[in-house]
Parts: sequence; C-alpha cells; structure tokens
Amino acid sequence: MKLSLATRIFLGYAVVLVTFGAVSLFSVAELHRNQQEIRLVSQGYLQLSQDAAALESFHTSQGKDTERLLDEESVETRRALIRLARLYIPPLISQRLATTRDKAREILTYAPAGEQHFVREVETRFGELEAQYAAHGRLAEAVFTALAVDSPDRGQVAASTTELRQVEAAIGRELRALRAILDSRIRERVDRAEERERRTGLAIITLSLLAIIVGLGATLLSARTLRPVRTLIEGVSRIGRGDYTAQLGVQGEDEVAVLAREFDAMARSLQARESQLKAQAEALARAEQLAAVGRISAQVAHEVRNPLSSIGLNVEMLGDALARATFRTEGESREARELLAAVTREVDRLTDVTEQYLRMARPPNPTLVSEDVTEVLGGVLDFSRQELERAGVEVVRDFAPDTPRVLADEGQLRQVFLNLVRNSREAMPTGGRLTVSTRGMEKEVEITVQDTGRGMTEAVRARLFEPFFSTKEGGTGLGLSVSQQILQSHGGTLACQSQSGQGTSFVLRLPRA
Repeated sequence: MKLSLATRIFLGYAVVLVTFGAVSLFSVAELHRNQQEIRLVSQGYLQLSQDAAALESFHTSQGKDTERLLDEESVETRRALIRLARLYIPPLISQRLATTRDKAREILTYAPAGEQHFVREVETRFGELEAQYAAHGRLAEAVFTALAVDSPDRGQVAASTTELRQVEAAIGRELRALRAILDSRIRERVDRAEERERRTGLAIITLSLLAIIVGLGATLLSARTLRPVRTLIEGVSRIGRGDYTAQLGVQGEDEVAVLAREFDAMARSLQARESQLKAQAEALARAEQLAAVGRISAQVAHEVRNPLSSIGLNVEMLGDALARATFRTEGESREARELLAAVTREVDRLTDVTEQYLRMARPPNPTLVSEDVTEVLGGVLDFSRQELERAGVEVVRDFAPDTPRVLADEGQLRQVFLNLVRNSREAMPTGGRLTVSTRGMEKEVEITVQDTGRGMTEAVRARLFEPFFSTKEGGTGLGLSVSQQILQSHGGTLACQSQSGQGTSFVLRLPRA
C-alpha cells in the first residue's frame, strides 16, 4: 500500500513518541523496584540485624554480670547484684525480642514473594530465642537463689552455673548465627540491588540512545522524503564532475524514488566501467614496462655473459699460473690468491645475476611429468644441510605420509625450493627453525615453507613478487618473481603470509599428477 508523504512523516514521529514513552515507563518501573529493595534492606533487614546485635550485647553483659556475681565475696554486694539482675535484664531482653518479632511480621507485609520464606525463618528463630531465654531465666534464678544465702553450697552453685553457662553459650551462638545470616542477606541484597541498578542504568542508556537514534532516523527520513528532488540534483551534479560514487539511496515507490534508483544503477555501472578501464590501463602500462625491461635485461645479460665467460676462463688460467709461481714472501703469495679469489667470486656472482635476468626475460617451458614432491624437497634440504647448520637453523620435515605426486618439472621445482630455503635462512641471521610441510588436497598438493625469522611489514609483502624489488643489500629482486613465474607455468600458485617480528610462511600449490 502506497502512503502519502504526510502519512509517512506522521508515522515516523509516532514511533519516536512510543519509543520515548516505553523508555519512561521502564525507568519508572525499575525505580519502583529499587525503592522496594532499599526499603527491605534499610527498614527491614538492617533493623533486625541491629536488634540482634543489641541482644548479643545484652547477653554478653549478662554473662559478665554472672561472672562478677560468682567472684564476689561480700554477701551484701551479691544480694544487691542479684536484685539488679532480676530487675533489669529479663524485662529488657523480653521487650527487645518482642519488638524484633513484631518487626519481622511487619516486613512480611511488604517483602517480595522470594523473601517471604527467609523472613518467616528469621521470625521463627527469634521465637526459639524467647524459649531459650525463658530456660535461661529459670537457671539464672536457681543460681541467684543459691548465691543469696550467707554460706552458699559451692557444689550446688557449680552445678547450676555449669548448666547456666551451657545455655548462655547456646544463646550466644544462636545470636551470632542470626547476625551472620542477616548481614549476609543484607550484603546479598545490596549487591543484587547494585547489579540491578547497573543493569538498569545500562538498559536506560541503551534504550535512550535507541530512542534518540529512532528520533534522528525519523527526522532524516522526513527530510529525505520531503527533499528527494534536491538530492537528485546534487547527485546529477556529482556525476557531471566525474564522481561516479554518487548513490542517492532514496526509498519509496513514488516517481522520484524510482528515478533515483535508476540513477543509482547508472552511477554504479559508470563507476564499474571506469574502474575496469583504469585497471586495464594500469595492467597494460605495467605489461609494456616489464616487457621493455625484460628485453633490455636480456640484451644486457647476453652481452655481459660472453665477456664474463672469458674473464672466468682467464682467471682460472691465471690461478693455475699463480699456483706454479714463486713469491718473495708468503704474505705476497696469500695476498695474490685472495685477490684472485675475490675476482672469481665477483665473476660467479655476475654470472648468476645474468642467468636470473635471462630466466626472467625468457623463462623456459617446463617439462611436466609425475614427480614425488617430498623426494625433491628432501634432496634440496640435504643439499642445503651444511649451509643451514652453519647458520644455526633447525630443519623440521613435516611431510604427510600420503602426499600425492605432482605434475612438475623437477629442475625448475628444485630451483624454486632452493630459493625459498635460502631466503628463509637469510631471514634468520641468528638462527631459528625452518619447517617444511606437505599435505594433499582434492586437486592440488600444498607445500608450506615456514621460518621463525624477522618477518616483514604489509607494505613489503604487497611488493614481494615485483621484479627488481628486494630488501636485501645487493639483491637483484628476481628470485621470488622467477619462482612465481615457474609456479604459474606449472598451473600452480605461490603466496606469502607474514607479520613483522613473527616469521614468514610461503605456501605453494601444485596440481596433482
């Protein structure tokens, strides 16, 4: 059913009023519950606890008076203390117990249903205390009678006193227990009230925020409903300035809303086409750049390789001649050999660089046959064992026993594995652990080469497979790029997962044979 603009605005503000009304009713209800809880604790349990404390204080004073009476030698003084004890203590305790039981009955009139049982239990225990105090009065009277004579019978006094003290101890324990359960109940109710207050506060804040959000939403909806034409004009202006991200988002079923949705669809289509054209242009420019660099690199490498071969051959001949030559001192001989060795190392390094450039520029087509990837990995790790041990790297081989065979060129695969192992070793200059694992998948075999080295930042990882990008001093930046080309020519993938300071994992996937 289509609604008019006025009806939609009215319904929006009606929702706001209902939301704020619900928040207000909830707040009043929770406030009333908190007031009941406060009354139960302050006017109920707290006064019962105070009465129990007063009874305990009276009881303790009564015990001390009895002890004083037993220790008193003067007959007149004992008789005076006995008269005071008969006159003061029993009425006071009886009045306090009666007041306490009345207070417990009063609490029953407003206590929640969940507290009725506890209040009745407290009332019962105070009633039991009255019975215990009646027995205590009879025993105390027996002691007073025995002590009131001029020459009391010590045996009779001792027997009566022992029984009196037992009753006093039982009453003291009961009073302490009553105080403990009342204090515990007070703490429990206070904690529960605080928790309820905290939850209520959070609920009120949440509902208030929701009401505010609903109000803002109604306001925005009204503004959007009344001004769709202005929104449409602004969107058209943005499209005219070349901003294809403009999305009006006008809801409804009227003509302006339908026009706005068609406009959004047109803007998304233009944006997608612009992004596609931009990506294609960037890919084309990068491909042309890499092609030009590859051609130049191949030409330079080809021109350098032949002179390097001649230099290497001449250096070998010079080394043979040097071995037969004589020098005036051993120092001159050693210096000459070291210089010749340095030249040989540089020639070998340049030869390796030219080979990498040529492989990147003209990667050979792989000869794909069925290979045991665990055997190739084991051969690479055995070949690199001494190099890894000197670097303090511990190797963990976690090859799945049922690893399927892969379709690959063994030579190129060995080149990839050797490059990854050396990169891991260089990432752990102070030693670490290198874990090489395999596992079979439905259509592929996954190989993981994981180290505990320095790791890399996200910016470095994003450029890791770019040609000529390297973080190593003197590196060509071609090793990983060539490795990725080899994996792609095999129909596989090479990915990297790394975090700075937490090591690096290279994940290779090759098709199953």
